[in-house]
Parts: sequence; C-alpha cells; structure tokens
Amino acid sequence: MIDPTWPHHDGSPLYVSHPDPALGDEVTVRLRVPRAYGGVDRVVVRSNPDHEPAWVEAECDGERDGWHWWSARIVVANPRHGYRFHLVRSDATVQILNQGGLSDVDVLDAQDFALVAGNPPPSWMADTVLYQVFPDRFARSDAAADRPLPQWAIPAAWDDPLDPSHPGRSRQLYGGDLDGVVDRLDHLVDLGVNALYHTPIFPAESNHRYDAASFDHVDELLGGDDAYRRLIEAAHARGIRVIGDLTTNHSGVAHEWFRNAYGRPDAAEADFYYFHDAAHTTYETWLDAATLPKFDWNSAELRRRFIEGPDSVVAHWLAQPYGIDGWRIDVANMTGRLGAEDLNAVVRQTVRRTMIEVSPDTLLLAESTNDAASDLQGDAWHGGMTYPAFTRGVWSWLAEPRRIPHRGFDGRVSDEMWFFGLPTGMPRYTAQQFVRQLRLFTSQIPWRVQRGTMSALDTHDTARFATYAAAEMIPLAVGLSMTLPGIPVVYAGDEFGLEAVDGEMSRTPLPWERIGEPEIAARIGLYRELIGLRRAHAALSTGGLRWLHADDDALVFIRENADEAVLVLAARTDVEIRLDTALVGAATARAARYAAGTVELVADDGAVRLHGRGASFAVWTLPGVTAPPARAERSVATPEAFAQLGGPAV
Repeated sequence: MIDPTWPHHDGSPLYVSHPDPALGDEVTVRLRVPRAYGGVDRVVVRSNPDHEPAWVEAECDGERDGWHWWSARIVVANPRHGYRFHLVRSDATVQILNQGGLSDVDVLDAQDFALVAGNPPPSWMADTVLYQVFPDRFARSDAAADRPLPQWAIPAAWDDPLDPSHPGRSRQLYGGDLDGVVDRLDHLVDLGVNALYHTPIFPAESNHRYDAASFDHVDELLGGDDAYRRLIEAAHARGIRVIGDLTTNHSGVAHEWFRNAYGRPDAAEADFYYFHDAAHTTYETWLDAATLPKFDWNSAELRRRFIEGPDSVVAHWLAQPYGIDGWRIDVANMTGRLGAEDLNAVVRQTVRRTMIEVSPDTLLLAESTNDAASDLQGDAWHGGMTYPAFTRGVWSWLAEPRRIPHRGFDGRVSDEMWFFGLPTGMPRYTAQQFVRQLRLFTSQIPWRVQRGTMSALDTHDTARFATYAAAEMIPLAVGLSMTLPGIPVVYAGDEFGLEAVDGEMSRTPLPWERIGEPEIAARIGLYRELIGLRRAHAALSTGGLRWLHADDDALVFIRENADEAVLVLAARTDVEIRLDTALVGAATARAARYAAGTVELVADDGAVRLHGRGASFAVWTLPGVTAPPARAERSVATPEAFAQLGGPAV
C-alpha cells in the first residue's frame, strides 16, 4: 500500500547524518511526519544492538513546509545496525515505521532500517551508469581476422545468425575482441555512461568464457593481456571505469587447477574441488554442467591463490599495470554453498578484504538470480545483480506476453515465452503491484546496499525487454531504471533496439553499420537523454525516495535532497492524478525537465494535478527539502516509557 501521508525515513542524507559510519559512531537519524498524518506526541527509536532492544527518545525539531521533523542519536553497535521508529499518536495509539512500511502491530527485525558500519562503497558508485559488454559480440578489431581459432570454436561472420542450440550455442565465435571495444569507446562517451562491465575475458573453451581455463591471463582471442591494458587505459582516459567478471563458484574442466586435480588425489590442487570418489574422477558441478566443476572453499590453498591477499587472482587484476575498478562475481549466490556447507560469507568477506588491501576505492557486486537479501547486508557486497525486485517487476508491469517460435538449446522449436526461468510464465502486474514487489524485495536490504544494486532491464542471461514491450513503453522502462535508487544498467544493444527471446539470442553481434538509421538513432537518443538526466541530478543518485501514488496504470515518486527534488511520473495509459501540494512541494505549474508522451503538471488550490494522454514518462525538478536543525541528544528511554510502547516495565 502507498499512502503519501505516512511518516517517512530512508537512508539518504536528509535523514541520516553519516551514511558510512564506523562501529561506535553516533549517528543522527531523522523522521519526517506530514501534517496530514495527524498529531504525534512522542517518537522513540528502537535499535537492536547485539540482538537486544534499546530505546532512544527522539526530539521534535520543529515544522517546515507542512512537515514535522524528529531526530534521535543512536550508536552503531554492530556491523549491521537495525532501527525503527515507534510513533505515539495524539489518540495514544502506537504505530511502527520500518522499511516494510507503517504498521499497527509489531514488525520483523529483518525489515528494519539499517546502518552498515565499515566497508564503504567506492566514492564514485552513486554516480555510476553501467554499460554491459559481451566481448565476443560487441565489436571486432582489424587484428581479429589474423588470430588462429582453437579446435573447439565454430567460426562465424559478424552478420551470421546465432545458433541457439548445442554445440553452436557456446562454441560459435564471432571474433569480437578488446581492441574492438577500444575502437567503440566513444560510443559509450556519447551515450553518457561512465562504467563498463564486461563478461569474462579469461581463456576458456566457450564464447561466454564462464568456463575459465586460467585466471592468470587474458584470452589471446581477445588480444591478450596487452589488449586489456589498452582497454583499461583508454576507458580511464575517457572517464569510464572498468568492472571485471569473475566466477568464484566454478572453473572450466580445462582449468589448470582442475587438470592437475582430476585423477590425482595427491596433487596440490586436489582439495580445490568437490570430488565424489577416492580416485578423483567424479565431481560436483554447477547445475549438472559437466564442464563446470565446483570449487570447494574449505581449501586454504584455493583461498590463498584465488581470493586472499596481494598475490591472489582477485588482487592481480586490481593492481597495476591493469587497475580495474571492481568485480562482478558470477554465481555469487551459490559460491561456497553445497548441502549443509555454507562458506559464502567467508568467501565474499575475504574477496572484499583483499580488494580493500590492494585498491580500496573499488566496487564489488554479486550476481544472485532471486531473493538476495540475506547476502546483501553490507558485510562485503556493495550491491547485487538481481532480477526479482526491479527487472522482473518492470517486465510484469510494462511488457506483454508473446508467443514467438524459437529453437532452444536442445534444437526443439517452442513458442513459450522465457521469463527468468519461471515455469509459470510472466505475471501481469498493475503499477501498484510493481511497487509492492520492488518494496518487498528491498525491505530487508540496507539503503546503502540498495543504492549499489543494479537496475537492469535485461542482461546477457535474459531475453531483451524490447522483444515483449511496445515501443511507447521503452521510455517508461528506461526512465525508471535511471530514476529509481540503484545502479542503472544498459546492456549493449538495447540502445540499438535489439530484440531476443532468451539469453543466448540476446548475445547478437552489434549492428554498427546501422547506427545511422533513423529508428536506431532515435533509440540511442532516448538513452542518451535519460542517462544525461540521471547524471545531471544528484537527487537521482543520492537522494531519498518517497512513493506518492500507484494505481493500475500509473505511479508517481519523488527523489529528494536538500538542494532539489525530482518528481517522476510513469503511466502506461491516460492519467489524471491529484496530489496534495504539501506532500509534493510544487506550488506552481512548471514545464517538465523531461517528457515522453503528452503530460502536464498544474498546481492550484493546494493540489498538484498530473495530466497525461497515452503512455508517458515525465520528470519535473522542484525545490529541495528544507529541514529544521536537528535537536537530538542521545538519551535512553526509561523502563516505564518502554512499557508504554508495549515492552515489559523491568
């Protein structure tokens, strides 16, 4: 449920004095209560240090622009320090506010607001717009034609159709390389992105390279180590950071470690993998893929070589002469997990410690295909590459199921729509359901980590959004990715309007020769404008988020900081929405900062009215939020006060 008259708090600087505290720091947290909510006599902040409730009385700071502000100081006692607000209303009823919303019954600790101590994200994370590249399919340099192909490869010309079935599915090689990426970096500059995430570049026996044969060198088919250095230097010279892709769950069977361990129980690498027999000839794999043996992170030597310290694989590519700016960890959700064993936290925390030691201002992202809340608590990952919150939600609201005949990995033809592996297909959501899903999946993730989580419409592992969305829905979807909290992601080819029915077909070589065609130029222009919007307004990268409206077909939210507010409307059909001026901050009519479709904002008689015809996405910039000075001083509530709030008077 969305009710703009609810009290509000989030982890942005308007409400939290120190978003990146250390253990033991005192932090002021603030609550904002609209006049329309009614009278509030007291606010008490409940923390949970060492899993034992502690209570702090909040001070009323005064009123500004129809909002009452309250503040309290809390001490950050744990690496993840949760807190919530208990509001005693004028009628003596008590309501509780946490990330799950406003409740008149007790709430789960897991959904509390949370401060994360230590492991701050890189200074540049908030301003990042990420561009994803699949190297074999992005661009091909002149040097690619002279490279001999390995025996496993099936050569393909740049305009050859993809083969979605085995063995071509993973062996078809188009010859895209890293110098090809260098040649096209100005395209990224033109779009306005400032970070490049590439899928794996290590030697392998597939076009996707998630079956690494080594982590020590770059695949010669991509140009080798020197080409990677050239790419990083050229990207950095253009203000573009580079994020690598590393698989900590498995290697390929061609990996030197696995070749040494297979059939050799006495090898130094014998405990790097899960072998099922004494002879070391049967082994655990990723999802029954025989080419992908699973790492056993009980091995101290594996940790030393791969993730621990300055001589590890993790450190090697962060250090000079390479100096990449972070890692996206593939299959992070399954890493270190097998049956009763769970070493995931050990692995992720070790990776991050190594990164801090070698290059602290770097980013660490975790792939997790479903609910990742238990892993995304700030102890290592700065954010995630996840699908259920934003990606699946926006598809379910804005895309339309279609039956498109296509060949699968086994060669059989089907017209069933692929939807993120869900056997029940794509649900159809209202805007209200989309918002509910987004809030549900983020309600247990600290705000700081929410800001580092990728907002992708699609990736190299999914169908492309444009395949199932009408053209007029594209600005809405791209616009939402650029205006909601998180790291916006552009998967290479989306700006060309490419379509694909599944992850394999989404790896089409980019049609650079068509870049001047009017339809493609218009789509590129759309991305350029919305990326520019994101990067021009700090409220969209570091501001808070308040939901103002959601119904079947439209949603409205506002991103705010002290300097500006950005009002966002997304509607898939005609809309007439009325909002209370005091809850929005727009006192007069104004032109949209960006508009796709026909929209108008009219402010009069204490109301803001949004009018739209057809599908529309629009953004207005408004004055920032003015708050009175915080008066909070740390004072623990008395046992009697605790009893009034429902606790025992001890």
